[in-house]
This record gives sequence, C-alpha cells and structure tokens, in this order.
Amino acid sequence: MIAVDTNIVVRFLVDDDLRQSEQAVYLFRRETVFLARSVLLETEWVLRRGYKMNPVKIGGALEALIGLPNVVCEDDSGVRQALMWHQAGMDFADALHLAAGSRAAQFITFDQDMIKAAKRLGLPVSAP
Repeated sequence: MIAVDTNIVVRFLVDDDLRQSEQAVYLFRRETVFLARSVLLETEWVLRRGYKMNPVKIGGALEALIGLPNVVCEDDSGVRQALMWHQAGMDFADALHLAAGSRAAQFITFDQDMIKAAKRLGLPVSAP
C-alpha cells in the first residue's frame, strides 16, 4: 500500500497537467492507495478555492475516489458521513471534525456558522 499527497489526488481528479495526471492515474490503477483524512481535507480546500468547485461536485468526486476498490480511506465511515453533511451545507472541515468526535455526547464550538449548519441537520453542536 502507498499513501499519497494532496497534489496526487488533485491531479487524479482534475486532470489539468498531462504528465502529472497520467502519473497519478497510473498510481491509482496499479497500487492500493491510502488516503488520510488530512489529504481529503486539503483536497476539498484546493478544489473549492483553487478550482471554484461547488460542494456537490466536490462531494461527488471525493465519494467516487474513496469508493474505488483499491482505495483505503482513513476513517472511511466518518469521512462518508462528513461528505453527506458537507453536501447538505456544512463546511467540510467542520463536518470532518464533527464526524471524528462522534463518540462524544456533544461537540462544542465558538463557530456560529457550524452551530447553525449542525442545527439544520439535527446534530448536537453548541456553544460553551
């Protein structure tokens, strides 16, 4: 198994640099690829900020990526939950944090946007 950096994932998903994209595709076709949550977090940021993709398109791309048979995703179920919350309007980083803390009774934050998004989704997030 190999682990890859964000730039490999972005080249694989966006296909905007012929040489690097071909190398990324080759890796994803030939290897078992481990994706860390931090790589997915950074990938979402790059796609949103650098490529101006919307949450639905980003979510679809990341879901397809982690659904590949040779991809092993760190905390697969948590990442999938975070992607669902993200597509429902929550910031992806906030959704990942919330999913990672799912064993806790409640998630506490000063982030009012996160609290509002969580309340819309019926999730236990509040201010201190």
